[in-house]
Amino acid sequence: MRKKCLLWLVLAVFAAAVLAGGCGGGDKAKQPGQPSKPAEQAKRDLNVATGTTSGVYYVLGNGMAQMWNAKVPGIRATAQATEASVQNMNLLQKKEADIGFSMNQVVGNAYQGKDKFQGRANKDLRVMTGLYPNVVQIVVPAKSNAKSVKDLEGKRFVPGAAGSGTEVSCREIFALYGIDYMGKKNMKADFVGFTEAVELLKNGQTEGAFISAGVPNSAIMDLSNSTNVRLLSMEKDMIDKICKEMPWYYPTVIKANTYKGQTEDIQTVAQANLLVTRADLPEDLIYQLTKAIYDNQKDLVNAHSAAKDITKENALNGLMGVPVHPGAAKYFTEIGLKVPAGN
Repeated sequence: MRKKCLLWLVLAVFAAAVLAGGCGGGDKAKQPGQPSKPAEQAKRDLNVATGTTSGVYYVLGNGMAQMWNAKVPGIRATAQATEASVQNMNLLQKKEADIGFSMNQVVGNAYQGKDKFQGRANKDLRVMTGLYPNVVQIVVPAKSNAKSVKDLEGKRFVPGAAGSGTEVSCREIFALYGIDYMGKKNMKADFVGFTEAVELLKNGQTEGAFISAGVPNSAIMDLSNSTNVRLLSMEKDMIDKICKEMPWYYPTVIKANTYKGQTEDIQTVAQANLLVTRADLPEDLIYQLTKAIYDNQKDLVNAHSAAKDITKENALNGLMGVPVHPGAAKYFTEIGLKVPAGN
């Protein structure tokens, strides 16, 4: 009898404990007047479309995403490797990217529905900020007989990956030299990215490559450290012609000793790079992201030296008539910049 009473007592205590736990009466239960523990704030994912893994877009885009994650609350930014400018504009139009890097003439074409964007103008594109200059760098083996772009006619050459702004730039500049690898096919084109172009040059499988990127470019640095190469200068009259007919370009110089074995200044052209987003992204979000770029520019320079040219003086250069996002416009107005009319 005593054992039965003891057993019933144990069962009663156990049942009471279970009942209290089910009703929230355990140690972790909320006590009267105790505030509820807030749920962790959901973060907004941001996909940043960059470029090929050996290009400045990709390196800088990764640095930018990491900086935003550390400095801007409530977001989770991820950099995506792409074929760069043209593909990035397509990703933005399909809403498969939130932010993208691009050469300015590609942004202008996408906004106006020209060239590769014929018949599908994207009026929802918005500029966040101008970035650094994209410099045309034409590299050939040191032993090549090519002294001018014109000498590359009929040769095997890498104009850039299909769907990249580099390829667009090569096509339009080479056309002024009479080289048309798409129509006339008076050049044998291999449409690959910077990394693959370097391998082709190392293996003697191409006569040269067109690289439009920030200076210095890691692909050319890798190449010049492992084999002897040269950069081709453009003639002054051709530079003048390029800049007159395509005013998104401007003359620039790649200073001697930028790359191993480069003993002379290289005369070439450049254009602005833009960071672009979509019109539907919230004003406050783009304001915070844009502000963070300029507040933390040194962090971006640590990611890639090209970021030294991301300055307030360059912020509104080369917009190609594309509106500035209201969030970015708010920041630029606060720091005393005059945002172009229409924003």
